[in-house]
Amino acid sequence: MRIWLSIALCVSVVGLSSCTKTEAAKPRETATIVPVVKAARADLSSDLVLTAEFEPYQQVDVMAKVSGYVRSIKVDIGDRVREGQVLATLEIPEMEDDLTKAAASLEQSDDEITTASDELQRAEAAHDLAHLSYSRIADVLKREPGLVPRQEVDEARSRDLIAEAQVSAAKSALRTAQQKSRVSKADQGRIETLHKYMSIPAPFDGVITKRYANAGSMIQAGTASQTQAMPVVQVSQNNLLRLILPVPESAVSHVRVADTVDVHVSSLGRTFPGRVARFAETIQPSTRTMDTEVDVSNPSLTLIPGMYAEVDLRVDERSSALCVPLDAVDRSGSNPLVYTVQPSGVIHIVPVTLGMENAQRVEVRSGLQEGDVVVVGRRAGLKDGQPVQIRSMEARVH
Repeated sequence: MRIWLSIALCVSVVGLSSCTKTEAAKPRETATIVPVVKAARADLSSDLVLTAEFEPYQQVDVMAKVSGYVRSIKVDIGDRVREGQVLATLEIPEMEDDLTKAAASLEQSDDEITTASDELQRAEAAHDLAHLSYSRIADVLKREPGLVPRQEVDEARSRDLIAEAQVSAAKSALRTAQQKSRVSKADQGRIETLHKYMSIPAPFDGVITKRYANAGSMIQAGTASQTQAMPVVQVSQNNLLRLILPVPESAVSHVRVADTVDVHVSSLGRTFPGRVARFAETIQPSTRTMDTEVDVSNPSLTLIPGMYAEVDLRVDERSSALCVPLDAVDRSGSNPLVYTVQPSGVIHIVPVTLGMENAQRVEVRSGLQEGDVVVVGRRAGLKDGQPVQIRSMEARVH
């Protein structure tokens, strides 16, 4: 009996010892460590990055106004030209004959004016004499009726009327000669104007980007009906370039003329200043975008039309907005949430109202106060009221 009691006592001691060791081996629970930052105020901006291709500010195929052979062409591809500089000269032999003919026609018209003027003077002198003779006879007849035969009076009256008609005819002939002279002058002026088109000038400052003709080429007049006419050269204004940006409908209201933008050209590894110059003021139905043009100054011709560029178009900005990092907001549900850490060291989940955001931060319009401590990064397993330890990540909001 004593033996069994001893065995039972030993088993009880061993069991108690084992339980004590198990309880001693169990580790103490520790609070979860969470990375946090403080909600702080900062200037916030939202940029829209759009890609476009540089285009010349203006570009034109220079056509000839008149048909002729190219006597000489003084420029080639890559040459810089100034407005009004002669690019090519045409040879039109028949135009010289037209100028000579126009000059002779004008000289003939001037001679006809001189002849008509002399004839008018003669007619006026003859009319004056006939009218004076008729007036004297009429006066005599009035003073002494019957002294002058009636036939003589009628003949004097007839000569007066004939002379008056001759004056009118002379005046009409003079007007005709003067009109003919004006026509001759206009014709001569037209031919002289066409003669000036034998020299083909540059329409603006630019660069020759194409050359179509050579000396001796036959050039047709570049009229609307002459669709097969060959240009002489192509001139491109490259000291100022355009970028046509397809701005989305959501950002259209933020586009303003004269806004400055940064233009990044990756092929050159450089950034150039640009300016919003104009926009279409209409949305393209197919793309729901609005064409917006940015002008980029290029005085040294570093930029070349056809290069691609990225434009940072600022669509919105806030001054001194209350911000938190993007990964501080839980958007998994229908409403955005932020996990805050109270001064007592426990989690408090609050709903927030968000505003604008950029690549790093988001504006909080309601739900937080400046200086509130918020959890960033992973929030899995965190519950409202749960005690935590914090690790500051303030560098992430700068």
